[in-house]
Amino acid sequence: MLAVFAGQHIDTARHLRTSSGHQVVLAVYAVGMVNERLRRAMHRAGLDIASLADASEVSTKTVERWLSGKVPYPRTRYRVAAILQEDESYLWPEAVNGSSLAGAEMVATYPRRSDVPRHLWMELLRSSERDIDLLAFAGLFLTEEHPDWLPTLAEKARGGARVRILLGDPAGTQLASRDREYRIGGGVSGRVSSVLNYYGRLAPDTVQIRLHDTPLYNSIYRFDDEMIVNVHAYGVLAAFTPVMHLRRIDGSYFSTYVESYERVWASARPADDALESP
Repeated sequence: MLAVFAGQHIDTARHLRTSSGHQVVLAVYAVGMVNERLRRAMHRAGLDIASLADASEVSTKTVERWLSGKVPYPRTRYRVAAILQEDESYLWPEAVNGSSLAGAEMVATYPRRSDVPRHLWMELLRSSERDIDLLAFAGLFLTEEHPDWLPTLAEKARGGARVRILLGDPAGTQLASRDREYRIGGGVSGRVSSVLNYYGRLAPDTVQIRLHDTPLYNSIYRFDDEMIVNVHAYGVLAAFTPVMHLRRIDGSYFSTYVESYERVWASARPADDALESP
């Protein structure tokens, strides 16, 4: 389909596959100004243009204009965000006063990881649909304290979620350094071996596991647009150091830790050999 804008012919075909498998063509009437976040949110919600228009009580032409980059009025933005279960500022970041969002991504803070509500870990995992990322040296508490952790993680992976796990490399230098710091005589490497054994036995092949040899300033646990960051302090076990619960809004906090995770992931090695070890 072609649309004419400022005297130019522009290819504006966009496809949206609904949850029922039907493909819908979206007409976008702007030059390179597609609201990709809105399009993806509609896709995840299984809504086409007509469905979103009906739920939002607007015309289909209005939804097409949103997809082409037009920003709805505040009341409508709030309604659409609620329908799509996304943050308003995520769908239309240019419409929100950035200064008013300072600190808004911080859902909660806890003085120690042990103070995080026990149920929160599983609630975040169960609500995830797209991205589940873990970065720790071992993270043994997840598999030992939450019996449903591994079965749920496996279910998410089989359902299409991208699951990536970064654990400390037993052959690297950082685990040995952390052992000396904690004075526990090889205990960290033992924890990593235990976790690798758990994941190796129960996780499907689609779960990606890598081993990193980087200084661990924070442990990162990402669940779609929510994240738990466990800040580390020298000489103090992770269970007794502060934790931040973040929810992506404008990305000021969230994006920093996503970037950090991606850097560690790129430098890590596949855990295949360690998983195959007896």
